[in-house]
Amino acid sequence: LFPLQSQLSQVLNGLSDRAKEAKEFLVQLRNMVQQIQENSVEFEACLVAQCDALIDALNRRKAQLLSRVNKEHEHKLKVVRDQISHCTVKLRQTTGLMEYCLEVIKENDPSGFLQISDALIRRVHMTEDQWGKGTLTPRMTTDFDLNLDNAPLLQSIHQLDFVQMKVSSPVPAPPILQLEECCTHNNSATLSWKQPPLSTVQVEGYILELDDGNGGQFREVYVGKETMCTVDGLHFNSTYSARVKAFNKSGVSPYSKTLVLQTSEDTQSEEQTLPFPVPLERSQLRRMSPFSSTLNLQPSFSGRSYFELRSSAHQLSLHSSLQSLNSAVAWFSFDPSSAHADIIFSNDNLTVTCNSYDDRVVLGKTGFSKGLHYWELSIDRYDNHPDPAFGVARIDVLKDAMLGKDDKAWAMYVDNNRSWFMHNNSHTNRTEGGITKGATVGVLLDLTRRTLTFSINEDQQGPVAFENLEGLFFPAVSLNRNVQVRAWSG
Repeated sequence: LFPLQSQLSQVLNGLSDRAKEAKEFLVQLRNMVQQIQENSVEFEACLVAQCDALIDALNRRKAQLLSRVNKEHEHKLKVVRDQISHCTVKLRQTTGLMEYCLEVIKENDPSGFLQISDALIRRVHMTEDQWGKGTLTPRMTTDFDLNLDNAPLLQSIHQLDFVQMKVSSPVPAPPILQLEECCTHNNSATLSWKQPPLSTVQVEGYILELDDGNGGQFREVYVGKETMCTVDGLHFNSTYSARVKAFNKSGVSPYSKTLVLQTSEDTQSEEQTLPFPVPLERSQLRRMSPFSSTLNLQPSFSGRSYFELRSSAHQLSLHSSLQSLNSAVAWFSFDPSSAHADIIFSNDNLTVTCNSYDDRVVLGKTGFSKGLHYWELSIDRYDNHPDPAFGVARIDVLKDAMLGKDDKAWAMYVDNNRSWFMHNNSHTNRTEGGITKGATVGVLLDLTRRTLTFSINEDQQGPVAFENLEGLFFPAVSLNRNVQVRAWSG
């Protein structure tokens, strides 16, 4: 009996130890409940404070933006009120002069009339001249040229999350550019890439980036799951750098090696008989802005290509021997570096206006010396008073006068009723039919025939404007603050 009692006593001692540990564990769990509640309150307070700080920053920024709107409002009112005051004084003076002249005309004394008539006639002419062009034109528009870009902030708000909640799976490895499938053709480039052979990390998509062809910043031209992409609308005779990276839920991979590629020179153009304006279905052009991209799952362009390793271990160079097209197609945007300082750029330099009432000139970035080129300019804002001008110019054209005032520009200037051609300040071929807001001006530069022709809303405006053109020409526009245009090139 005693051995059994001793054995039971030992077992009870072990169970007692477990019970004691369980009691201590329950105390620990109850302490955790209290700690979780305390931590939750503290965390919520911190989260509310962080969000309130963001809201306060947004409210401060809203107040700053509203202040700018109010300043613009006060400025517009001041300009209009000053013009009202100025015009009222001039009108009062004019009315007084008219009443005085009517009294003089009634004067029965011929000698007295003769003494003052010449002076009165001169004064009337001077007063009439003071009401010249522009005096009765508003100096200020009613539009507020302010557009709040809140898309990046909204995207950041949607992406706001707790760092701890993010998936901790690996990011993809850098993609590998497949040089044997990459090539250029005229002003397009096809690039192909793949994941490293031994990579097992899941990839959700790729981001392809190109610079601006002049060593500038990289821009995204394609985001998607495909591994081959053709980018159209590049500049002729330009050197571009391309790179690609992969992404998944965990993040974005490092960039691939950079590929340097060369587009062809402006191509030779054969004799053509295309009517004006150039029909898109015949010329097989797509209206696309620079850096637009289209997915091309066909085999690479035909043509020979070879590669040369640059001195940098992270850079490759691509050169292709290219075949010519029947017409030269190039996309362009407006050029801030050569424009007058009063020109205002927006929409990736595709839209321009001006902050001056005087005419200012802006050029396109791409110059043409041969081939057939057609582009359009849509009139996004117009108040029926200015005379914007459209055409082509040399790089050293006057930037502070209407396009066509010097011998470096060939242009059509147009108002709301009619148009004229102008070169070297010579006006020719007045043609009925003007522009309004929403109109489209077309420019056809045929350097095979060496001619320049214009259209308004797809109808040819007047005869062939200029002939015997030779040399390097840049798309050009002159406008003032009451006009805003957008370029549709290619």
